[in-house]
Amino acid sequence: MERVSTESDIREFLASRRARITPRQAGLPVHGGNRRVPGLRREEVALLAGVSIDYYVRLERGHLAGASEEVLDAVAGALHLDDAERAHLFDLARAAAKRPARRTRRDRGPLPDSVLRVLDSMTDSPAFIRNGRLDILATNRLGRALYSPLFPDAAARTANIARFQFLDPRGHDFFPDWEESLNTTVSLLRTEAGRAPHDKDLTGLIGELVTRSEEFRTAWAKHNVRLHHTGRKSFRHPAVGILSLDFDAMELPAQPGLTLTAYSAAPGTPDHDTLRLLATWAATEDPRTAERNPVDRHSGDRL
Repeated sequence: MERVSTESDIREFLASRRARITPRQAGLPVHGGNRRVPGLRREEVALLAGVSIDYYVRLERGHLAGASEEVLDAVAGALHLDDAERAHLFDLARAAAKRPARRTRRDRGPLPDSVLRVLDSMTDSPAFIRNGRLDILATNRLGRALYSPLFPDAAARTANIARFQFLDPRGHDFFPDWEESLNTTVSLLRTEAGRAPHDKDLTGLIGELVTRSEEFRTAWAKHNVRLHHTGRKSFRHPAVGILSLDFDAMELPAQPGLTLTAYSAAPGTPDHDTLRLLATWAATEDPRTAERNPVDRHSGDRL
């Protein structure tokens, strides 16, 4: 079943990328008459990649195992793949060949105290650590306050952004830029699925979302992927209202698969004022939040 799924993912990914490129965009001569397929034909991709038609057809049918890096690079160039899409193509090839993923150690113990101290030291910026499934594993006090709707239970140790976004009725309200936020979440999960095709927890999450959310199911079928290092994100917080924050996401080299995300706002802006209001709310909403948040040393999750 895993092999069938990987072949299906490869087939649909390559076909969807091929369908979005016109011959003119690819630098090919455009002749009159109707084309039966959107975008490029398989033989046109083969020509651009410098491989035989039969070989490219085999690749697009899901048989990437054994394809060299040179061939994969050529196909990525022919299809005008961006950095995230190119990395995803290589991840799919690794999965097809059953080679080790680029990142390992997904089964891990508690987060190191040094990482948690760094998180705690970021007192003016909401920050959290997540894995590729978008589980929030640890937060600082302001990060917990920002994502408080995801933690309705004060004792909750973890939360999943995607599950809240698509399955909780409050998800639409919390993410006011709904379409952009929706597409980002799905693209991140699609990217992680390429990196970790045998992650049962990830597969279970995706299966749950596909089954229960039509919006997720529709977006998932587009096979979009992305890298998520910096940008701007908006929230509609129940206590302080709408705020738009800049974010920077940094992978933790010593903790493969984990990402630290921190939010900020430029001083003197309305969003900076709202962020200060959020800090005040975090300190007064619950007296326990004014103290250093305890850490569960067994799970590595911040309480």
